[in-house]
Amino acid sequence: MQVTIDENSGFCFGVVYAIAMAEDELENSGQLYCLGDIVHNDMEVARLEAKGLKIINHDELHDLKDCKVLIRAHGEPPETYKLAIENNIQLIDASCPVVLKLQNRVKTAFDKSQPEDGQMVILGKPGHAEVRGLLGQTKGEAIVITSEEDLDRIDFTKPIHFYSQTTKSTALFYSLKEKIIERAAEHGNEQVDANDTICRQVSNRAPQLRNFANSHDVIVFVAGRKSSNGKVLYGVCKEENERTYFISELEELQVAWFEGANSVGICGATSTPMWLMEQTAERIQGLHVAV
Repeated sequence: MQVTIDENSGFCFGVVYAIAMAEDELENSGQLYCLGDIVHNDMEVARLEAKGLKIINHDELHDLKDCKVLIRAHGEPPETYKLAIENNIQLIDASCPVVLKLQNRVKTAFDKSQPEDGQMVILGKPGHAEVRGLLGQTKGEAIVITSEEDLDRIDFTKPIHFYSQTTKSTALFYSLKEKIIERAAEHGNEQVDANDTICRQVSNRAPQLRNFANSHDVIVFVAGRKSSNGKVLYGVCKEENERTYFISELEELQVAWFEGANSVGICGATSTPMWLMEQTAERIQGLHVAV
């Protein structure tokens, strides 16, 4: 049974950058706080915790003073930077450049929308770290939507500025864009400013994964349970290959998945470490499978 790892899977450059910054600081000082999981993969987080990384939440941040805190690739709202100054916290800012650019665009559009009584609409996962950062650029006033059902929350008589979390589905964004434009037109409103702000390093993986999923009898998709990007890309693989299975830990592998298979493809999300996919390949190759 041939086992192949998708060469295009694994950390995006934003995650690589954040982890490199964390490892550099840990090597120098042996301890570093990180505001939220540095990456949506429990096993990678555990590896860095063993090196001295301490994951904290926003409530715990309020109690810290005179220390160093890493801001992960997802970015943070303005309030976090203000609190850091007040508490004499040195921020190691690993915000992804793509996310920072999006934050700036959202802030600019929000300021522009105020005199015209416009609305900011963001396609994203409520509560997601990146979305919280984007909401912070709008003083918490943006409308966060996840599907067509959420469109009823928009006032289609007013100007609309539509943006997306960087890791959302491109197809979903354009589908919702069309529906927003149509519903606004029904009210005589042509003031819809829709902006495709999805990261191309993420969105380009979908067509690549379709080809990869079609090239193997079985696909094992490796990702953290909290990864939004992982859920999207797993769905892409599942659409192309019914024998696609999602795991976050090696113990979840089942021998029955591989019976009769001649080839197995292993792939993952932008938050999946290559070392975990390599361990997955080794574990599969060690299984006793009836071919």
